[in-house]
This record gives sequence, structure tokens and C-alpha cells, in this order.
Amino acid sequence: MTGYTMLRNGGVGNGGQPWLLRWSSRIRLTWLSFILFVILVFFPLIGHYYLTTIDDADDAGKRIFGPRTGNELCEVKHVQDLCRIRESVSEELLQLEAKRQELNSEIAKLNLKIEACKKSIENAKQDLLQLKNVISQTEHSYKELMAQNQPKLSLPIRLLPDKDDATFPLPKSNRNCRLHNCFDYSRCPLTSGFPVYVYNSDDYPFGSSLDPLIKQAFEATVRTNVYVTENANIACVYIILVGEMQEPVMPKPTELEQQLHSLPYWRTDGHNHLIINLSRKSETQNFLYNISTGRAMLAQSTFYDVQYRPGFDIVVSPLVHAMSEPNFLEIPPQVPVKRKYLFSFQGEKIESLRSSLQEVRSFEEEIEGNAPADYDDRIITTLKAVQDSKLDFVLVEFTCKNQPKASLPTEWALCGERDDRLELLKLSTFALIITPGDTRLVISAGCAMRLFEALEVGAIPVVLGEQVQLPYNDVIRWNEAALIIPKPRITEVHFLLRSISDNDLLAMRRQGRFLWETYFSTSDNVFSTVLAIIRTRIQIPAAPIREETAVEIPHRSGKAAGTDPNMADNGDLDLGPVETEPPYASPKYLRNFTLTAMDIYRNWNSAPGPFHLFPYTPFDPVLPSEAKFLGSGTGFRPIGGGAGGSGKEFQAALGGNVPREQFTVVMLTYEREEVLMNSLERLNGLPYLNKVVVVWNSPKLPSEDLLWPDIGVPIMVVRTEKNSLNNRFLPWDEIETEAILSIDDDAHLRHDEIMFGFRVWREARDRIVGFPGRYHAWDIPHQSWLYNSNYSCELSMVLTGAAFFHKVRYCRITEYPKLKGTHKDHQVHNCSSMVSLVLSLPSQTNWSSCGCGGFVFKEETAAHCSFSLARSIQKH
Repeated sequence: MTGYTMLRNGGVGNGGQPWLLRWSSRIRLTWLSFILFVILVFFPLIGHYYLTTIDDADDAGKRIFGPRTGNELCEVKHVQDLCRIRESVSEELLQLEAKRQELNSEIAKLNLKIEACKKSIENAKQDLLQLKNVISQTEHSYKELMAQNQPKLSLPIRLLPDKDDATFPLPKSNRNCRLHNCFDYSRCPLTSGFPVYVYNSDDYPFGSSLDPLIKQAFEATVRTNVYVTENANIACVYIILVGEMQEPVMPKPTELEQQLHSLPYWRTDGHNHLIINLSRKSETQNFLYNISTGRAMLAQSTFYDVQYRPGFDIVVSPLVHAMSEPNFLEIPPQVPVKRKYLFSFQGEKIESLRSSLQEVRSFEEEIEGNAPADYDDRIITTLKAVQDSKLDFVLVEFTCKNQPKASLPTEWALCGERDDRLELLKLSTFALIITPGDTRLVISAGCAMRLFEALEVGAIPVVLGEQVQLPYNDVIRWNEAALIIPKPRITEVHFLLRSISDNDLLAMRRQGRFLWETYFSTSDNVFSTVLAIIRTRIQIPAAPIREETAVEIPHRSGKAAGTDPNMADNGDLDLGPVETEPPYASPKYLRNFTLTAMDIYRNWNSAPGPFHLFPYTPFDPVLPSEAKFLGSGTGFRPIGGGAGGSGKEFQAALGGNVPREQFTVVMLTYEREEVLMNSLERLNGLPYLNKVVVVWNSPKLPSEDLLWPDIGVPIMVVRTEKNSLNNRFLPWDEIETEAILSIDDDAHLRHDEIMFGFRVWREARDRIVGFPGRYHAWDIPHQSWLYNSNYSCELSMVLTGAAFFHKVRYCRITEYPKLKGTHKDHQVHNCSSMVSLVLSLPSQTNWSSCGCGGFVFKEETAAHCSFSLARSIQKH
């Protein structure tokens, strides 16, 4: 402790001078720091105060640090040069800025000119390509005209005779009458239009004996028929109604014959006359049998062999629905194909042919002999044996429970009332029709009535007796709708009926339904069929189908249509050239006279029938592929001149085995102007487009200031009488092409999709080729139809909201008797979907090819899937 103290003391004492130096150094540093702080803090404050107080002086001249004007500064000599330089630079900068703005303006103008030049160059290139296309098409058309060896001919002069030809040859007997020796063709030129004059039955005594219902129905039909004329001097055929007559007031045969011969245009022998005897009942008598009708044709339901003149007289169907339309809702459906009874028959024979024979022989002896044989006894025995065997449910009754209807001798009389007979036929797959035992009776009203009722409810007629002459048998293929079996084969009938497949049964039932609806169902159909028979025999074309007159709504056009990038994005597809020449219509009525010579049986045995002449049909014959290169190339545009190809070659030609054509867009709309304008603009530049027909479904007209887009083709706005979705199906006269694209105003289709659909439709012209598909099926638990509007891999119909089809379908829909005047879409607006027709999809369809493998797919995949699969063929 002492040592430590000494050390400190000694340190202080011995080392006092270094310690003092260190202390003095610290004192100096502290002092210097303080002085610097004072200088740095107080001097600026003092200077700031001094400067502010000095500038507050009133004498401006005494200011030292205050601001001065430019002139005062410039007074300073060394600053004047700087001022001049600043002013010069400022002026130059202003000039440069003005020049820059001027150059920018010129650059903008030049850019606009460049863009305009580029656009002009593109337009010029497009015009050049179009001109080349026009030149090529014109050269092609010129070559076709020069090479055409069958120029179009004008119609021959229509000859309308005012008097009879005195040299008209007479046949040896009226029973030998045929068209070539009992019909005056000079009164019926090909271009005459088939004028028909109908006598007024009230002007003659026998008119008071006619059945009132038949008379009223006949007169109502005559008033609306297009062929009837009031000018008897130009008539081709003269028609007089003589039956059905009421028996209590029926005139005597001699009186009726005198009244017929006294007709003003009878001309001694009645040539070109048609005597109609319609039957409303099965017991109608053949009162014309003992009357001399000269060269007049007969049309009735009962004929004897010595009376009937094949190819001259007409066997007509009974007029059951005289003054009323049949109730189509009560007609049973086509399926199930097989019904409760395999076949049925109800009837009673009043008088047997066997009882009139002096000698009764066995069945085998009748077959071997030449005398007339009555097979009815064998028929009764055989059918009863089939019924007793119970192999199939059959119903045969040869005795009526009530009083049978009146009938001709040897004819099977009808039993019961009509409604009772129809109920039995609805349960029968086949309906037996046993012809009269007297073979001289080729057809009777009773047999015709049985045939009518069987066809009406879908029971397939089985006619026992091959000698029968069924109604309109010279133009109708009855083997497609009925079985005609000789009576000696009665023992084989059961086996034959059992051997027919369901497919054939349904085909026969459908054909029978078509025949009944077209030729049997109404008085108008019966009368039209009789006239069509005569017109077909003398090879005069039918009257053209009536088209709907379009009432155009005036509208302004001029708005240049833009190009929707979504619509213009077609990838690498070549869609085809935009037509540069004026829109051209499909050629009309090129087969007027060939139809009457070539397609008689097809016209009469398939829809829509022979009553109208269509400007074109999807069933017109098509040339083979090589024909257009070997003399028949008029109108064809083969791809690559026949060498094929893709890209430009494919774009420049439509190809196919059908001549070039365009299509018409029919667009239905209702008070959606903006949506409609957008849809129309998307059609700009669409190849092969002829025109657009906008069906304006609203009673309110479009806005007067609405500017419609200019898409390069005419836009026709059609005004309708009422708001109906069926307006899209009217055959407007403004539609001048065979192909129609029916599309809704809100449908979005790219150009490549439309062109693909058009090219596919050209190869299947009788079908509907479209995009939105639906599915329908029979719901067994609910016993009703199931309609599925969701996306499905199983499709059965095509909606008409975006579909290609032939214009003839418009005419068929409006003329079809079931649909005409019965549409209810003003109540249920989705009924137009049901106009789309059903098809059966093949079982080997590759579902994965359209994205249906997992049953869940995107919307665009579903659209392509429905387009690929959903095509339908109209068949009712």
C-alpha cells in the first residue's frame, strides 16, 4: 500500500511535466472547438441579420445585395455580352422549336400518306386479284357459251283451239278407249298450263240428287284449285260431278245418259271429259255401269272388268272426310312396329259365288279347272285354323255382331261403325282385305274403304286377290305399302307375314302413311290427285310452287363493315374467293318436262308428291366425275382445272360434281338492332354469299336513323305479318339460291366453319347440315318424349339456328298438310327446334374423334362434334 502511494506520488513528482503538457493540450483543443462553434453559429446569424436590415433601406441606390433589373445588370460591361448571347440562344431555340413542330407535323402527314399508300396498294392488289378472277371467270363462261351445243330455247307458241278437229279418229268401241284414240291432245299443249273447266251440277237435273256433303266438298275444292278456269273454250279437260247420288231421288240410267250427252261441251262423244263419281259410303252402287259415257273418262271407286279401261279410267279413293280435316293427333304413332294382333279381319259375306254355281267341286278341282273358283270358303277355314292355333294373336270374324253394311254381291260387307273398326285396326299389325269372289269386279267401294281405314291408322294392308285394281295403281307402287297376295296362297299367308322384319314393316307403314296423307285424307287431296293423274298421263308439268312475296322494309346502307378479328382468324384454311361479279341465282325450272317423263314414279311415291313443280330439288341427277371433262363441263369449277390441289387452287374453285353456286343467309331477328348489326358485319367478305335475307319478326320497324353495314352483297329486310318463328321457313321469293343458311341473329360462326358446312352440304344436298345438335329419345317411365338440350355425345336432330338445307324444304314445310296452318310456335317459341328432323346415328361412330370420349368436353368441341354428326333427312 505504501509502495503504491509512493508510486503515484513519485509519478506526480517525478513526471509532473508530461502530465502538465497533456493537460494544456486538452485545454487548447477545447478552446479551439468552442471558438469554431461560435464562429460557425453566430457569424452566419449576424450576417443574415445585417443583410436583411441593409436591404430594408428606402434608397434603392444604397442596396448592395438586393435584386436588380436586367438593364441594371446589363450596364455592367462584362455582363452585356452574356445577355446578348442569352437572347440569341433563346431566339434560336424558339426557331428550332417551331421548326421541330413543323417537321413533326410534316412527318405525321407523311405517315398518313404512307398508310394511305399502303392501303391503296393493298386495295390495288386485291382489285388486281379480283380482276384476274373476273377475267378468268369471264373467259371460262365465254368458253362454256361457245362450247355449249344445246342453247336455251324459247317456249313454243301456246295453241288454244277454238273448235274441234273434224278429223279426230273414232275408236271401234268405247270400251277400247285409250288416250291415243279417245283424247284430243291438241287441246292440251305442253305449255297450256292444264286448264280445267268444271260444270256446275246445279244447272242440270241430276244435281239435285247428289249427296250434299260430297257436293259441298267438291265445290269448295274447285274454288281453290289453280287449274280450274271459267273459260271453257281454252279448257283441256271438262269435269262433271255425278255422284255419290242419293238413292230415293236417283235418276234413271237413261235420263242420266241424256243429261250427260246434252252438256254444252260434250261434242257428240264426250272426249276430254271426266265423269267423277265419288263415294262416301262402302255401299255406293256402280250406276254408271249401264250408261254410255262415250269417250269420257270415268273416276270412281267401283269398276267391273268390262267397264274399266286401264290407262284411261281412274280408280279413286273414297271421300271419307268430306267437309272436315282428319284429326292427325288421333292417328297412332308409327312405333311400336308390332301390335297386339298379327292381323285382323271383320266382315260378312252376303252372297257367295259358290251358291250361284250349278256344280260344287272340291278346292283342288277348282284350282285345276278353268271355271271361276270361290276361294272364300278355304280362306275362312285357313284363317280360323291360324286363330285356333294361338301361335300368334289374330282376330278374324266372319259374322257381324250387328247388321252388316250393304255391299255388292260376293263382296265382304263391313261390320260395325267406323270408329269401332278403327280401334281394332289400331291394334293390328296387318289388315286383311279380301277381294270380292266375283273376279269380274276389279275394285269395289267396300275394298277401297277397307284400304283407306287400314292406311289411316297404320295397319299394313294385305290384299287377297291379285286381280284387284287399287286406287291410282298406274302411278303408285302399292308393293311398297301393301302386300298383294293371290288367293290360292292363303295357306302361306301366316308364314309370309311372320317372315317380314321390323325394318320392312316400318318402311311399309311409313309409305302407307305418306300415301294416305297425300292422296286419300281430304277432299282437296282426292280432287288434286285425280287432276294430277290426267296431267301426268298427258305429260304436262305441274303448276309452279307458290313462293311467299317478300315485303321489303326500306333501310339505309353505307356503313363500311369492319373485320372482326375473331371472324377473320381462319388459320391456314383457304376459304374460297369472294365473288366479284354480280350475285348469280341458281338456275330454275331446268327439268320441267323431263320430270313428267323420267321421274313419274319417284314423284308419286315420295314426298312431296306430284302436285307442284319446284324450281329445283335436291334429288336432281348428278353427273359423274369424268363427265365435266368430257363435254359436260358447263358451270363446273373443278379444283386446279381437274388436277386437284390445295391452297390457291382450292381457294379459286368450288369443286364437286355440282356446278358453281352460291348460298343465301336467312337471319331471323326481333328488336335487337345492335346484335343484328354485329352479326351482319361478321358476314363481310364471306365467299359464295349471294345475299342476306333478314326476317324482321317485330311489328315495330327498325329505327330510321339505323345505318346498315355494307358487306358487299345485298341485304333484304323482309317484313312479316306476325311474330312467328315459322317465318324463317317461308319460301320467300327473294331467296334465289338452292342453298340456304338459316342462322339466328346471335349465332357466332367463323367463316371457315360456314364454308366447311357449305362444302359438306353440296355433297349431301338432301340433308340438313348444321352446327347446334340436340338429342331426343322415348322416356319409357313417363311414356313421353325426352328432349335434351345439353351437350351430348348422342345427337338425333339439328336445330335450324345455324344449318344449311335446300330451299325445297321451305316449300315442303309450308305445303305439308299436317303443318300448314297448325303451327303453335306463337305460344311455345322453341317449337322451331322440332322442325329439325330425326336421324339414326350409326353404331360404329368414333366418339373420341369429336371429343366425346370422356362425356365432358368444352363448348367449342361440342359445336364441332354436333356439326360432324348431326345431319338429318326429312321423313315424316
